[in-house]
Amino acid sequence: MKKGILFLCLLPVIVCKAQIKTGRLLWKYPTQNKVVTTPFVDSTFVYYGSEDGYFYCNSISDGRLLWKYATGQPIRSSATVAAGKVFFGCEDGRVYALDAHKGILQWKFATKGERRYDLWDYYRSSPVYYKGRLYVGSGDGNVYAIDARNGKELWHYATGDVVHADPAVSNDTLFIGGFDGNFYALHGATGALIWKFKTIGDRFFPKGEIQKAALVTKDAVYFGSRDYNIYALNKSTGIGLWNMKEYGSWVIATPMEKGGKLFFGTSDSHAFYSLNNFYGEVQWKARLPLRSYNTPVAYDTLIFSGCYDGCLYGFGEKGGQIEWRFQTAGSSRNYFTVFDSTGHFRKDFTLYGNDSITLASEQKIMGLGAILSTPAVKGGVLYFGSTDGHLYAVRIDEDRRQ
Repeated sequence: MKKGILFLCLLPVIVCKAQIKTGRLLWKYPTQNKVVTTPFVDSTFVYYGSEDGYFYCNSISDGRLLWKYATGQPIRSSATVAAGKVFFGCEDGRVYALDAHKGILQWKFATKGERRYDLWDYYRSSPVYYKGRLYVGSGDGNVYAIDARNGKELWHYATGDVVHADPAVSNDTLFIGGFDGNFYALHGATGALIWKFKTIGDRFFPKGEIQKAALVTKDAVYFGSRDYNIYALNKSTGIGLWNMKEYGSWVIATPMEKGGKLFFGTSDSHAFYSLNNFYGEVQWKARLPLRSYNTPVAYDTLIFSGCYDGCLYGFGEKGGQIEWRFQTAGSSRNYFTVFDSTGHFRKDFTLYGNDSITLASEQKIMGLGAILSTPAVKGGVLYFGSTDGHLYAVRIDEDRRQ
């Protein structure tokens, strides 16, 4: 993403042909800024934050606003709901607990402050609830355990840099990576280090930063890094099982597993992969027009992943063909500010250059209604945010069943 990356893959947009289905928009709700968080969906409510500084609760049925809570600072952390409370982090360096039904503040916990790592540090660590404790990373370099009842700190563990990945918890062990290039396994009750793994690093990204959450399964841990690798580690020991290098591209997205396969998108190679989870062998590889950082989700035989071109794509699970596509309002409105009629970047659009060029390009990409948010799937409906400022509810297909 910075100086030193030599590989830029300009891939054509996948044109929505007759055989490619699209979803039916049920509703969309406007906020006043980007929505990069993953919505939390239950049987009645949809919870999510926006970079406009508000946390929202909408009706799942029609998108009607039920309540919102003002933090005064952007929210880039996704929420979790447990024990009658909704928990989320904020750019003000605090973790908030609100009454899940009324949006009334219950408590807030102050870290030592948030910090943005760079232009592509879009997300903040999202609290994870486990056995009455909340776990969360922070821009201050610490991993925290907080008593979910009252917001009191139970312990913290200091890493070497920003921690914006979401924690993952399994059998009282907390798994989390950081921008220091280390992946940590910590004791959930005490914060004691069980093991840590250092990424390989790369000539241009020697730290091998870990930006997003790991996928933790029965026996393995999978995560991507800015050193162009996706890693598989032994869950108990932290010893490497395999790694695959995606030359010229960060792997930011948290992989999803289904049927012994891993699914994830990449950054600059603009690709979407299916790998065998045991050996790391490529099962198939599909093209995307731009980056994909969110975690894929599955419904029926489709694997859904959002893209920075403002489209949500549904890939066939077995072969990787695009069978479904939904375009955000921002993408529909601003598509030709980035792409030409052939689906390639416009001749006057430069993806990376000096700082001012890169910033201007990034702003245009955000104007596409990029989908950084991981969709939540419930009852055949996808709920996701977009950088066009909306939360979307899109029915996948009336004929598909879970």
